[in-house]
Amino acid sequence: MAFERVLRWTLVTIAIAGLTAGIAAAIAGRPGLADLAWELGTAPVIIGLAVSIVRDLLNGRFGVDAIALLSMSAALVLGQPLAGAVVALMYSGGNVLEDIAIARAERDLRALAHRAPRQAHRKSANQIVDVPIEEVAVGEELLVRAGEIVPVDGIVGPGSATIDESAVTGEPIPVEKTRGSAVLSGSLNAGETFELTVTAPAGESTYAGIVRMVAAAQTAKAPFVRMADRFALILLPVTLVFAFVAWRISGDLTRSLAVLVAATPCPLILAAPVAFIAGVAQAARRGILVKGGGALEALARAHTVLFDKTGTLTVGGARLLSVEVAPGQDADEVLTLGASLEQASHHVLAKAVVAAAVDRGLKLKPPEHVKETMGSGLSGLIDGRQVTAGSREMLLSHAQLSPWELRALRRASWRSALIVFIAVDGRPVGALLLADELRADTPRAIRLLRDAGIARMVMVTGDRAAAAHAIGAALDLDAVLADRVPSDKVEAVRSEQRLYPTIMVGDGINDAPALAVADIGVALGARGASASSEAADVVILADRLDRVGEAILIAQRARRIALQSIVVGMGLSLMGMLAAALGWLDPVPAAIVQEVIDVAVILNALRALTPALVRSGPRISTEQGLILHHDHQALFKGLDRLRIIVDALDDVLPEPAAALISEANGLVQSSIVIHERDDENSVYPKLEEVLRDRHGLSAMSRAHREILHLSRLLARIVEDLPTEKVDRYLVRDAQRVIEAIETLVRMHTAQEEDIYEAVAA
Repeated sequence: MAFERVLRWTLVTIAIAGLTAGIAAAIAGRPGLADLAWELGTAPVIIGLAVSIVRDLLNGRFGVDAIALLSMSAALVLGQPLAGAVVALMYSGGNVLEDIAIARAERDLRALAHRAPRQAHRKSANQIVDVPIEEVAVGEELLVRAGEIVPVDGIVGPGSATIDESAVTGEPIPVEKTRGSAVLSGSLNAGETFELTVTAPAGESTYAGIVRMVAAAQTAKAPFVRMADRFALILLPVTLVFAFVAWRISGDLTRSLAVLVAATPCPLILAAPVAFIAGVAQAARRGILVKGGGALEALARAHTVLFDKTGTLTVGGARLLSVEVAPGQDADEVLTLGASLEQASHHVLAKAVVAAAVDRGLKLKPPEHVKETMGSGLSGLIDGRQVTAGSREMLLSHAQLSPWELRALRRASWRSALIVFIAVDGRPVGALLLADELRADTPRAIRLLRDAGIARMVMVTGDRAAAAHAIGAALDLDAVLADRVPSDKVEAVRSEQRLYPTIMVGDGINDAPALAVADIGVALGARGASASSEAADVVILADRLDRVGEAILIAQRARRIALQSIVVGMGLSLMGMLAAALGWLDPVPAAIVQEVIDVAVILNALRALTPALVRSGPRISTEQGLILHHDHQALFKGLDRLRIIVDALDDVLPEPAAALISEANGLVQSSIVIHERDDENSVYPKLEEVLRDRHGLSAMSRAHREILHLSRLLARIVEDLPTEKVDRYLVRDAQRVIEAIETLVRMHTAQEEDIYEAVAA
């Protein structure tokens, strides 16, 4: 490829030099020298083109280049070297443009290879010896230190290990491995040093297999076939018929040459590359790196999109979902105690808990005398109280679980979440539910892909089936494939490819083989997954999933413009051929006319530089969007309290129940009702000015009416409390209304956030 690029640049340089020198000689009154210069500038291009055509024929390809070969050769034979030189420049220049458009920005797998460990720490007698991983044999015992990449597949020895498998399986949360548990090479030791018993040599381990699959899939990729070639079988015979008819009518071979020159397929040669170059440039402005025109054209033809889950559809890390509390406990106090203690831990879950507390503005306290039990939890003193945070097994040793503990475990199961119980002086007071969550832009990204014409969307992930199906249902995906290892992902891509052009979107090393094998691999490169970026055809530099839809729309527009340019160019060329056949154009004027056509085609193709997504009309400012977002954030604390009240009403005496129902009504009337009325009266009128489709706001207004209706029901219940007997039926009715309000407001708020971000400047 490097030699071909040099050859193409050399030929265009020779063509330019020959044409320029010939023109200079002609101006100086040296016609013989001018003809020689033009001939010398044309001959190398003819030779290079002839070799290229023979090679393409041997590979089963045939393009419109044959017309250029005929016209240049005939020009020299018939004594029209200037026409030949002009055609040579147009052809060689078109090849250089095409080379720029389709050259793939492929690099070797340096990043992937760099991550692979070179050495292993072998246990030998009473010492540790560093050896190359190629020398490690099955059955040997290795030491894997904290923060190191696991060098080969194996099983955990004595004790336990905390393994981050996100690079291999896509599972974002580190897994606790006990003695005898399997560990995959390429995983990260996220805990303390542990012993590993080797089960597979380096060459047969998981990580080595991933590297091989990426390399094999990239090698197997077919080269980009020019769009122009699809029209060759039509244009070539038409051109020859025109040239033959022109000669039969006039008996002048020069007229046939003029037809060939007018038919030189530069519009076909130039239109697609220029349009695709422009499309690639436009994509780059949006933070989308497309590796060549071939990748852009394949994007435009896509029918099916496969997604990884972790880090692609979801944020790829643990997030606090909710705080479950024991009766009489406060959620903020439970989170404060848990986060204060977790400050002393380096576990990824600890960071998530601390971050959630900081986001809520809670004041954390310094822990003392902290003791951590690897894989179970930690304990320490906070304000003189013994606080423990850990797993169910560590804290809930009693056989009979209380109702709130059962409820917390049930909710964790429903939401595929991890649960961390918090205890004070040995008594559980609450639990923290943590899980991966959808990206904020994921629903919008799915809609954008549907709008772009993607007919089938599939999630393929190494994560658990329960978590995967929950995400798939929320996004209304067409299929969900869970518990898939990298080789399974490759097979899933190949299965879809048999039916339609397929895109694979991922962000981790485990996605790299599937990205490489897909018609188009799209990597979310902002997260630093270098291996997936190497394997992909498209890299989203901004950490936004919705840019995938934008990339497809940009590609579709570039392809439409390329096709328009080809059709218009062919039409104008046919008109030029007709004029030449009738004797209205001699060879050199025909070449000039053809050059004018080329310029028109290029200018049309450059329209692909303009944005594919035109945002016309007013927008709301970024500051307004932030204000609306902060208004929603202020609601969440009240919604959390409503959820606690709903839980507390499960088993409470009449008098406390009445107090809780009144408190809930106060929160709803003083916060939620005011917020929803303000949205309806102040915010939505502004949104109507910037939204072209106002039907969505009508649906949102219906949600406002439903929320206000439920708030009136709750107010009515509270008004009747002094005169009504507070029995379990009244409590249940109030509980249902409060829960409906809390659920509806959360969903409605998430929908509004989506709209606000879409219309923000």
